[in-house]
Amino acid sequence: MVTFNYKEAFSRNIGWVTEAEQERLRNVKVACGGLGGVGGDHMTVLARLGIGKFHISDLDDYDVANFNRQAGASMQTLGKPKAEVMEGILKNINPEADVKNFKEGITFENVDDFLDGVDIYVDSLDIFAIDIRRKVFQKCYEKGIPAITAAPMGMGTSMLVFMPGQMSFEDYFCLEGLSFEDQIIAFVAGVSPALLQRQYLVSTDTVNFTKEESKVPSTCMGISLAAGVLCTNVLKILLDRGEVIHAPRGMHFDAYRNKLKKTWRPWGNKNPRQIFLRWYIKRLLGSQGK
Repeated sequence: MVTFNYKEAFSRNIGWVTEAEQERLRNVKVACGGLGGVGGDHMTVLARLGIGKFHISDLDDYDVANFNRQAGASMQTLGKPKAEVMEGILKNINPEADVKNFKEGITFENVDDFLDGVDIYVDSLDIFAIDIRRKVFQKCYEKGIPAITAAPMGMGTSMLVFMPGQMSFEDYFCLEGLSFEDQIIAFVAGVSPALLQRQYLVSTDTVNFTKEESKVPSTCMGISLAAGVLCTNVLKILLDRGEVIHAPRGMHFDAYRNKLKKTWRPWGNKNPRQIFLRWYIKRLLGSQGK
């Protein structure tokens, strides 16, 4: 019978990381809110990187509409909780992994426990979970925890990092006082200032930012690229391996258009270019947000 051996399981990482760095990864703790599209891929990649401790959370169950992009979605997992399935995947990759599953979701009441002892927060919450996302990023900033998000944008990804002592999530996105629809538009504009994906969105009817019918299209390519970009920067942050682009700077790579764009938005969404972009997105989608 083959038994699990941590050093052997992650030995092919050595060369890109040192043995000492691999041991560091074995002992760090990552928190991830949301385990659907990007969250499932993020956690799978980080588990294969050898990360040894996780705080995870998701309230949804798998359904057929998840099959095009979510790591844990299959006929065998239909109707099962995403958090339960992903916990099993993490432990099957690394049986020694310490996984704390917040099955009740991340709430205003348990956010401190969710972030307790965490070395970095990986944001994978649903795009429309704006209130709890703001709370988690606020707590990360107060606690000095780096926080990172990489969104699938068409067939590419756009990444933002919020480092301790630098520009905060709230200062960048400027969401206070906006309606739900306008908060979502501001979030999309802030995450994706270059909007490279706009050129090949074939139907705006598939995008809806209203509270009642919220939906956005997504591809598995965008998910996989997001995981690659985000997890690479998680490694750099955890191991202090060089410069990390952080807010108000960001990065957008689009595989469909063969383009890489680094962005810089002083004042975040109060930047004149961002004010125009938010107007443009609203006009493009015919939003009625105020």
